[in-house]
Amino acid sequence: MAKRKRSRGAPLRRSCGAMAAHMMLLERFPSFRASQMRLEGATSRRRDTGLDLKKARVRVLKTVVNVVYKADAHNISDAQIKSQIKALNKDFRATNPDRTRTPAPWKGLVTDSRIQFKLVKVTRTKTTRNAFSFDDGVKKAATGGIAPFNPKTHVNIWVCALTGGLLGYAQFPGGPASTDGVVINSQAFGSNGTAQAPFNKGRTATHEVGHYLNLRHIWGDTPDCSGSDVVADTPNCAGPNFGTPTWPVVTCNNGPSGDMFMNYMDYTDDAAMFMFSTQQVLRMRTALETTRSGLM
Repeated sequence: MAKRKRSRGAPLRRSCGAMAAHMMLLERFPSFRASQMRLEGATSRRRDTGLDLKKARVRVLKTVVNVVYKADAHNISDAQIKSQIKALNKDFRATNPDRTRTPAPWKGLVTDSRIQFKLVKVTRTKTTRNAFSFDDGVKKAATGGIAPFNPKTHVNIWVCALTGGLLGYAQFPGGPASTDGVVINSQAFGSNGTAQAPFNKGRTATHEVGHYLNLRHIWGDTPDCSGSDVVADTPNCAGPNFGTPTWPVVTCNNGPSGDMFMNYMDYTDDAAMFMFSTQQVLRMRTALETTRSGLM
């Protein structure tokens, strides 16, 4: 079979707009800031009491995919959408085969979140917009997109063209319902169709849904060693890793194991990320028990 040519303008390295969108919401909505603070308090208490994941109920989240396209070629197929849901379920249930590549020091941290996704609705919207940004334009009919479907009870994922090499972004828990959900570049969605290597294993959605469930980037979004992802079992690191690094990558005096660059919340290529840690799962489960309890 002939190798498919890479589309012009396809992103070459990971770029996520979640934190830019997050800061914008913190400035615009005091209620969002207060909700985030309450959630952090609940997460801290959950860390103190612990979480027995072996006894935790599997949570199935009803999921809506909103396809927004200008060119018919970007009106992605049902097969491509199903490939993304399949990837999400493997990654969040830690049944992805590549999890076995986790370095020995962290193999015991690879954790099944006991979260699954069930596709219940697909919407398709023709737009006049060439592409969207992280300003939530794709989530509003007035700006060429479509409003979320029942965002308090459904995970909404928009698939569209994004500007500036952006692969995706998500809204953290507690923000306005009118813009709640996850946005993914159609070139990084699922594993076939318009998906382009090195982002064609569905991991962009895994990364962004992580944000949607209150996970931060593992380096804490600072260009040095001063940041934190508020997760105890992910080593402090100096910044994002790109591409497919060779382990170990040591920064911030975190040797000998170095950065956990194979974590879904780093910036590596799809083929190089394949795990959530135990404490990351605790954060996501706490978000589902509290701010995002309507999803259950």
